[in-house]
Amino acid sequence: MSRKHDDIFNDVLSGLDEAAPAAPAEAERAQARFLKRSTAMSEQIAGGRQEKVLRLVDPASCVMWAGHNRAYELLTPENCADLIEGMKAQGQQEFPAIVRRLRPAGQGTGPEFEVICGARRHFAVSWLRANTYPQFRYLVEERGLTDEEAFRLADIENRDREDISDYERARDYARAVEAYYGGQQKLMAERLQVSPGFLSRFLQLARLEPEIVAAFASIREIKEIHARQLRPLMADPDAREAVLAEARAIAQESPRPAAPAVLSRLRAAGSKADPSKAERVMRHEDRQVRFAKKGRAMIMEFDPQTSDAALRAALDEYLKRR
Repeated sequence: MSRKHDDIFNDVLSGLDEAAPAAPAEAERAQARFLKRSTAMSEQIAGGRQEKVLRLVDPASCVMWAGHNRAYELLTPENCADLIEGMKAQGQQEFPAIVRRLRPAGQGTGPEFEVICGARRHFAVSWLRANTYPQFRYLVEERGLTDEEAFRLADIENRDREDISDYERARDYARAVEAYYGGQQKLMAERLQVSPGFLSRFLQLARLEPEIVAAFASIREIKEIHARQLRPLMADPDAREAVLAEARAIAQESPRPAAPAVLSRLRAAGSKADPSKAERVMRHEDRQVRFAKKGRAMIMEFDPQTSDAALRAALDEYLKRR
């Protein structure tokens, strides 16, 4: 702070001392308040302090941002129980959600804010208000953000949280790479400050076939490693069809098995049709050409009378299927 401002504060403080000589403790408290305010102003001017405006709002005035990475419809009192109980114990929401304004205050109708980060907090406050705790309000911090900035902020907040699934994150990445980065994975990885390999694995997960997704009881059970383990099987047409057929069968079961059992059954179905583990028999010109695995090698067996054209056709067909 400048010497001029220091002089002003000193004058005010000295005036307080003169006005209340019989109460030195009060003068000291007043001086401390002024000094605290002086320090805060100095920090803000120097760029070392940011002032944030927090609001307490009705959660009904907020909607989820269309690009939010959490599936709000999957939130329940059970999977938000830790947050709900914490709010009850504290008597309030401790950490603000991040929102953007949709319309000027007092103008128009409909939601006033969209939630960028804080879906679970929104659900918890909404549930509390509907269940004998009407005094709770939704604590928010309003910010001006572009869509790309909002995406990165939400990703940073939720990246290490266990209560958001790999598949939810993967869908968010797949949408964002096209919407904000023109399909350039390398650019997106740089902006998120993650490795290209990390991003690539999640984009692969987002491309998991709908039949396989439907085989799991919930998308929250689908992990990045599941897609990685199924990928080699999905590269072969026969193995792929076997995996998808098993996935369709699992999806009809009620209740559906747990995630480890689903993955085990899908891998078993695909392995039976995998050309690296099962023999293939092809017929050309009414002669049989057989491909079978022996150790680490593939053996091609055929009748010596088989023509060159038939052998080439059989080999070409095998290579295509592999």
